[in-house]
Amino acid sequence: MAGPEQCQQQQQVQVKAEHIDEAEMALQGINMLLNNGFKESDELFKRYRTQSPLMSFGASFVSFLNAMMTFEEEKMQMACDDLRTTEKLCESDNAGVIETIRNKIKKSMDSQRSGVVVVDRLQRQIIVADCQVYLAVLSFVKQELSAYIKGGWILRKAWKMYNKCHSDISQLQDTCQRRPSSSQVSLSTDNGNHNALVENGVTAEALDRLKGSVSFGYGLFHLCISMVPPHLLKIINLLGFPGDRLQGLSSLMYASESKDMKAPLATLALLWYHTVVLPFFALDGSDTHEGLLEAKSILQRKSVVYPNSSLFMFFKGRVQRLECHINSALACFHDALELASDQREIQHVCLYEIGWCSMIELNFEDAFRSFERLKNESRWSQCYYAYLTGVCQGASGDLDGASGVFKDVQKLFKRKNNQIEQFAVKRAERLRKISPTRELCILGVIEVLYLWKALQNCSSSKLQIMNQVLQSLDEALCRGLKHLLLGAVHKCHGNIRDAVQAFQLAARDEYGRQINSYVQPYAVYELGCILLAKPETVGKGRSLLLQAKEDFTGYDFENRLHVRIHSALASLKEVVP
Repeated sequence: MAGPEQCQQQQQVQVKAEHIDEAEMALQGINMLLNNGFKESDELFKRYRTQSPLMSFGASFVSFLNAMMTFEEEKMQMACDDLRTTEKLCESDNAGVIETIRNKIKKSMDSQRSGVVVVDRLQRQIIVADCQVYLAVLSFVKQELSAYIKGGWILRKAWKMYNKCHSDISQLQDTCQRRPSSSQVSLSTDNGNHNALVENGVTAEALDRLKGSVSFGYGLFHLCISMVPPHLLKIINLLGFPGDRLQGLSSLMYASESKDMKAPLATLALLWYHTVVLPFFALDGSDTHEGLLEAKSILQRKSVVYPNSSLFMFFKGRVQRLECHINSALACFHDALELASDQREIQHVCLYEIGWCSMIELNFEDAFRSFERLKNESRWSQCYYAYLTGVCQGASGDLDGASGVFKDVQKLFKRKNNQIEQFAVKRAERLRKISPTRELCILGVIEVLYLWKALQNCSSSKLQIMNQVLQSLDEALCRGLKHLLLGAVHKCHGNIRDAVQAFQLAARDEYGRQINSYVQPYAVYELGCILLAKPETVGKGRSLLLQAKEDFTGYDFENRLHVRIHSALASLKEVVP
């Protein structure tokens, strides 16, 4: 392979002395990773990790990625240790960097060397900020109050570093543009803000790469903070974080087209946003459609660089699924599954999508096989996978097998504060007690399709089958849920009048409120969204959204609904100032 051969030829080279080679090698390592060369990428980064901050960060990122795809305690601890090691490497020379620069200026030494020092110092600060973000994410995964507080303050430190580096690099670029005749610029500042004067020392090319480097974290911050639940905004504002979605997308796009090692990661982040995040929170199909067009454009542009990447094939499948081309999506996910034969974690992501596409097609047996494998192999939320296994198994007609799986759900319940696992346990316990029927299991499948906003990916024929199953159910305990789901099915079919009637029945369901606590607020939200579509009923629609937000509390997936209400009200402000 070209990557390892090139690295061997450069083994005797002092990477720190040739900065651009270090950057190219790091980018090469990330490209290896995304082209299914997981082992080769890991070996490349580890070979140079003690010699170069960038290569050390690459090794730590691979470790972090493995931890986040497995959630295994041992790998998470290893990732924390690796990230702290990279931090120490970056900070080891920081104390002397400013003094070194001053000495260079005082002695009027070679300006190019001074420029290398400035670029190195900025690069180290960005890497430290990146490490802080990943350490905060690993802290958040623990889902403990103390971990959230600690993670929040870590992120605050990282944001300040990103913001400062982004501002400094942008100013340097402005200076460079004002003097187009020179390929180099000057940087002046003082000890207080950790900058220093460099005469003719920083190249435009180096600045462009650094801007790409910092834009990845800077953009992710803006994008992620712009989507937090409203009740967390006060905490977010207290910590001093911004949340400009357009700024986030613009920064990630800049990063994705740069020559920095994080350019491919920025590309993945954009694909993730357009194919996973935006469809989940979008009020209507307009934003989703624009996002899919952008995702398809990105995939087409990058197809030459990543012709056989399992991750890019995965996102291609996501686009196909969201365009309701389920058979094509399944083909992509199966291809990605085969391409990732040596990477168990990516295989699990593909299996998850195969399971969901199979549920969308009401192919319960294939869905059962995917979720059963995840239940047995994955260490992330076996409880949730067990519930999906059970409802798909029961929906396929194997009620005895489903009853056995529902008993296992409680045993696999580990994350007590996780709302998905809480939901799975309650649903499995209820089905176990009342002896599940095939119709009730299909109801369970339709319910998760609704909650995860996958009903709109279903064909008309599948929606019609769902409608028939729901109409046949007459159990009093699930009556409100039945009407909520009927309303959602009618809405997907374009039968708005029938949808409104069904949502109104669900919103009035007091009998089943204690068992299906989320049905009423979600029904009120759905009615509000329908009314927002007509100018003459916008006021009433807004009132219903506020009612759903303020009149209900303590129900399943409350945060999820609050985010959707926040998104709906925000889009309303854009249309009606």
